[in-house]
Amino acid sequence: MRSDLMKKGLERAPHRSLFKAMGYTDEEIARPLIGVVNSANEIVPGHIHLDLITEDVKAGIRMAGGTPVEFPVIGVCDGIAMGHTGMKYSLASRELIADSIEIMAVAHPFDALVMVPNCDKIIPGMLMAALRLNIPTIVISGGPMLAGTLEGKTVDLISVFEGVGKVKSGRMKEKELKALEDCACPGCGSCAGMYTANSMNCVTEALGLGLPGNGTVPAVHAARRRLAKQAGIKIMDLFKKSILPRKIATLAAFKNAIAVDMALGCSTNTVLHIPAIAHEAGITLDLDLFNEISRKTPNLCKLSPAGQHHLEDLDAAGGIQAVMKDISQLGVIDLKTMTVTGKTVGDNIKSARVLNREVIRPLDKPYTKEGGIAILRGNLAPEGAVVKQSAVAEKMLVNEGKARVFDAEDDAITAILGGKIKPGDIVVIRYEGPKGGPGMREMLGPTSAIAGMGLDTTVALLTDGRFSGGTRGAAIGHISPEAAEGGPIGLIKEGDIIAIDIPKKTINLKVSPEELKKRQKTFTPKPPAIKSGYLARYAKLVTSASTGAVFKD
Repeated sequence: MRSDLMKKGLERAPHRSLFKAMGYTDEEIARPLIGVVNSANEIVPGHIHLDLITEDVKAGIRMAGGTPVEFPVIGVCDGIAMGHTGMKYSLASRELIADSIEIMAVAHPFDALVMVPNCDKIIPGMLMAALRLNIPTIVISGGPMLAGTLEGKTVDLISVFEGVGKVKSGRMKEKELKALEDCACPGCGSCAGMYTANSMNCVTEALGLGLPGNGTVPAVHAARRRLAKQAGIKIMDLFKKSILPRKIATLAAFKNAIAVDMALGCSTNTVLHIPAIAHEAGITLDLDLFNEISRKTPNLCKLSPAGQHHLEDLDAAGGIQAVMKDISQLGVIDLKTMTVTGKTVGDNIKSARVLNREVIRPLDKPYTKEGGIAILRGNLAPEGAVVKQSAVAEKMLVNEGKARVFDAEDDAITAILGGKIKPGDIVVIRYEGPKGGPGMREMLGPTSAIAGMGLDTTVALLTDGRFSGGTRGAAIGHISPEAAEGGPIGLIKEGDIIAIDIPKKTINLKVSPEELKKRQKTFTPKPPAIKSGYLARYAKLVTSASTGAVFKD
């Protein structure tokens, strides 16, 4: 056992004494020590209940003969951090989470780990640590929030964000927004739509590092607590059989996860996180792989913000396992890949079936023949850009417009809510990338403002930053290289014409190569706005969004 390094033999008497100071008995110390990583806190709705989930995990570990040892990690609520400086710290926290778990699991050599996350950067941060450490690990999320209801209609957090724009444009009264605010988020869990947190929980299940149900069983259902106990029991089996994360998260498994991503229409942030997780396993995922798999995988689900369904609906319809069984008929799922159940994907999905064809459409009647996400390239994004094509209005799939250029998200929001953006404009927000932000903050504010002002079918938004999974409309992010690295997005001038063709996967600035070279010669990128503390160090280490915004080797 790895834990013998800190507990076995004459020389470890002082170490055992320290364990006994915490109340551990000789019997508990002798058993396998399982680290339980708990991201519970009182600022994230998805984490407010994780102490309960963690207690269930620990009960499962004890039932199976192990000794659980809990330790915490930080977690940022993207919704509460949204729209101010705090959002710059969200993506940057991913690296801190991975690093802190590495520190804890090496300083105290646990025999295995159970990770209990539930929100945007916490899930990928934990997965990155799992593949870096490569000791038996299972992930059990806290589960999604239920949708709210207002006047017989389902609502969620994005309804509130878009409500702000509706009030500003006179399409909603403040008292109506207050009623919406009071009921949109009815309880604990990761926000109810296919936003980044739920996207990553579903990806974790598809990758094989979470048990069936990890991505969709609602936070408040007893089935979630039972699943947590099963995770605690199952980690002991993984430990005994030495089934390691890198045996599960192979290249084939990552392709499975991307295929599920496409079928579900997940958040564009998955294009940041999946390559970053793979990087920790020594696997390079080129962005073009997303397009390759998308061409073979139809979009079968439209969950909020792309449609009216929510995670609870997907769960009731059969969940991720049912989706995987459906698309396996297309040859996009490798059925031989191992999972934390100790069985292969093929074994896991044998009994899965779709229970609601309105939520999970049949293969012959998809929403679109291609998957939910597209990677675009062109002279504006030579290293790539990403768009959730499943949430783009059909008439905006091919679009040309006049650039309205802003060097910060806040300035763009002021212009949008101030009525200065007109139908046909293309809003460009730059210096919001991993280095330039620094931190690549999500931009749910401007996209929700555009939707709330009724412009989401006539105005596109481009950025070297990124978007919330709650974004809908022609929102194209991760434009690489970013402005702070001298990328072409930094050369755009007010009034330039930009051409977007999502079906052809292109995005171009309609300016001659000669003019671009001329602009490049006189272009000096703005330095990152934050010059001290963690974000200053982050800006020096972080790589492009096209490589997952991981740190330089």
